[in-house]
Amino acid sequence: MSEPLTTPGEGFHPHLHDTPTPATTPLRARLHHIRADALDGDTAQTGGMRRFAAVSGRTVGSEKLWMGQTHVAPATSSSDHHHGESETAIYVVSGHPEFVFLDGTGDEAEEVRLRTSPGDYIFVPPFVPHREENPDPSEEAVVVIARSTQEAIVVNLPKLYALPADAD
Repeated sequence: MSEPLTTPGEGFHPHLHDTPTPATTPLRARLHHIRADALDGDTAQTGGMRRFAAVSGRTVGSEKLWMGQTHVAPATSSSDHHHGESETAIYVVSGHPEFVFLDGTGDEAEEVRLRTSPGDYIFVPPFVPHREENPDPSEEAVVVIARSTQEAIVVNLPKLYALPADAD
């Protein structure tokens, strides 16, 4: 029988023994369970959709993450908006929402429409103007959203516009 390559409990994080335990606040010293019926609707909103926070600075004390869900009613389009400095990841739970933005990398800005299905993901970079649409006449679209900021930054816009091609 061969000798184990590591001592049990060491191999993956040997640096942890050298790191002092950080001071934690009560919210940051335990796991949090957010039940589906306890989502917080008191969050930034955009016309045509409803956002519900699950994980946020206010709900669980998160410092670098916001997560929740958005519902887009049948035959509805959201207002044009962006999410400031947040990177946004979207997972489609139900329905077939469409995500619309203007691509300004060509000679003229071109509307791009990303048609999705349950199980699909969308990534929205910081400051990119877009809108969500639900063209289905009878089924609500539901998506789960994760953002790289502690709260849901929403900047509603008067119109959709393309970012300059050299924008980062």
